[in-house]
Amino acid sequence: MNRTDRLYALVEELRAVSPRPRSARWLAARFEVSSRTIERDLGALQEAGVPIWAEPGRTGGYVLDRARTLPPVNLTAAEAVAMAVALHRLAGTPFAGPGATALRKLVAVLPAADAAEAHRLAGRVHLIGDGPATPVPATVADAVAARRVLRIRYADCAGTDSIRAVEPLGYLGNSRHWYLLAWCRMRDELRCFRTDRIRSVQALPDVVVREFRPTDLDIPHERVRPLSLV
Repeated sequence: MNRTDRLYALVEELRAVSPRPRSARWLAARFEVSSRTIERDLGALQEAGVPIWAEPGRTGGYVLDRARTLPPVNLTAAEAVAMAVALHRLAGTPFAGPGATALRKLVAVLPAADAAEAHRLAGRVHLIGDGPATPVPATVADAVAARRVLRIRYADCAGTDSIRAVEPLGYLGNSRHWYLLAWCRMRDELRCFRTDRIRSVQALPDVVVREFRPTDLDIPHERVRPLSLV
């Protein structure tokens, strides 16, 4: 059994017995490899975002949270690679990290043959350059999701810095840049802050209660469309 097949089988084995644990020694005997190999495999799955944890003690072992994992997914190799190509365009956006984790979770639960074919197809795809260059600080991305007020040091188009307390309300993105949509307390109005001009950021304890209204944007309505998951 190659490693790709074994990773898939490990997830399915732990899913089948959850919430009971399986020891590394038991799994090593089951898959006819060393305990050290199993430990490396489980570490790789954990890094990929698969919710596996170790339970200590004589009867402990590794446990998978069934409620936070997917059953085997019926994605074709081309569909999996299409997702990976789409993720390439997420570079620099607030969702690059979560997107990569989501893809790894999906690949981890693909049937072994489909996962192997997806890896083979991905090896035939080559990319030049990265996605959009504008970075989004992780603290900004976390604050938008958690609705926390931020104190940012922001450089305007002339390069002059200012310190502002802002209430993050969302994002605005185009093919070149990502902008933080936030209510600027200093100016008492909605502002768009280009994320590559945010020099530093600090999350404050204040919770954002204001809601974003598209009519607050000084952009023609027909030029802006909300993201849809369907």
